[in-house]
Amino acid sequence: MLKKQGVISLGEAFVDYVAVDSKNTKFQRLLGGATVNVAAGTSRLGISTYYLCKLGDDEISQFVEQELMKEGVHTEFSVHTATKKVCGVYVHTNEDGERFFHSYINETPDEVLTAEELRKEIFEQTKIFYFGSGTLFLDQAKVTTETSLKYAKESGQIIAFDTNIRLKRWATEEKCRNTITYFLKEADIVKMAEDELYFLTKTDSFEEGLNKLSSLKIPYLFITMGGKGAYGVMSGEKVFVPAPKVNAVDTTGAGDAFMAALLYCFHEQGKPINPSQLTKYLHFANQVGAAATTKIGSLTADLNFDALKKPFQ
Repeated sequence: MLKKQGVISLGEAFVDYVAVDSKNTKFQRLLGGATVNVAAGTSRLGISTYYLCKLGDDEISQFVEQELMKEGVHTEFSVHTATKKVCGVYVHTNEDGERFFHSYINETPDEVLTAEELRKEIFEQTKIFYFGSGTLFLDQAKVTTETSLKYAKESGQIIAFDTNIRLKRWATEEKCRNTITYFLKEADIVKMAEDELYFLTKTDSFEEGLNKLSSLKIPYLFITMGGKGAYGVMSGEKVFVPAPKVNAVDTTGAGDAFMAALLYCFHEQGKPINPSQLTKYLHFANQVGAAATTKIGSLTADLNFDALKKPFQ
């Protein structure tokens, strides 16, 4: 029997329009979106990666597809329609030169990959299915995700979920919290940031937050603490690994780089069976996440993955 190889990333591609002048009149166009960043990361780490989304036929969609191809990400299981427009995110610069989220343009919010457009064979061929919460506020995308999870489970895939909360996209905080909590129960690997733990569990205590999540019986839970490091929890055991000290210039996409590194570990060496193996995975994910902060942009950091992988192999 052929060994299952590869990662599926399900989501929506975004194009970030990042201001390059202080008046916010000139913009650099960059491929973005958490699920895109993770797909690029796993591909750069040497794993066959398939991106599942809906694209249009216009020049922006062509740009997205070309950028994904440059990253070595397979798009043949994505779907094109004549009317789809890729979401645009405008990032402006303030007087102090700091970037901030200005606006989110989505002309075709109802045009997402449908459950009927999924092809089961790609789930049967690959090892890991990864998704985020970025599209779960849309009913159709939620149905597509649920169908993907069904195929992933039937195919024996490892399922990974990044909570990646963007509250502005949700109708209410409660809907966001309830939807994400529902999907937490479906995953083998869950990654969330410390503030997301507090939001989801309605507490400001780390221990209480973990305690509340323990009832969901998440096999592998990872909590990122920014520049401090990250926690990993398995079978009730908790390990903490501090982040390496780097000269951080842009934290955009650091969490996605961390997630891609985790997926690499699970793909190459399987599910960790003890705290020391979990610590090793966390150490590698911290290294990749930290390295991603040393350059501006989420996909522009030209990381030497071979050097990063050496101590891990």
